[in-house]
Amino acid sequence: MDATTPPSPCTCFRLRKLARLVSQRYDRELAPAGININQYSILRRAQREPRGVSELARELGMDRTTLTRDLKPLIAAGWVELTSGEDARLRLVHITASGKRLLARAQPLWRKAQDAIDDSLGANHIAALHGQLDRAAQQLQDR
Repeated sequence: MDATTPPSPCTCFRLRKLARLVSQRYDRELAPAGININQYSILRRAQREPRGVSELARELGMDRTTLTRDLKPLIAAGWVELTSGEDARLRLVHITASGKRLLARAQPLWRKAQDAIDDSLGANHIAALHGQLDRAAQQLQDR
């Protein structure tokens, strides 16, 4: 933004702009692993334990249909699979051995992006930003 452009009063615009800038940094670093930050986040959460699509979507802050769409290339690549839960209607997201190997390769790339952002903003600003984002997310989820 230059000196003649006033900042937007729209909170959504400001958050989305920041999110795009941050995502671009992570995506550049993760590119050698062949994934983007969204795929990395899905794989990281799926790695913890198999869980239902709805539960995983909630944890990621996505709606179920968006996650289902985003899972398709991960399934096609063989990094995750959907298995049946106790109830045949429940589809569990399960990371494969190939997906675990990909995460092991991507982790240092993610760390490089994380460290660069932390260094750019500084530890105090990062801590304050994380606190504000966590509080805002909680307050909006409660409504």
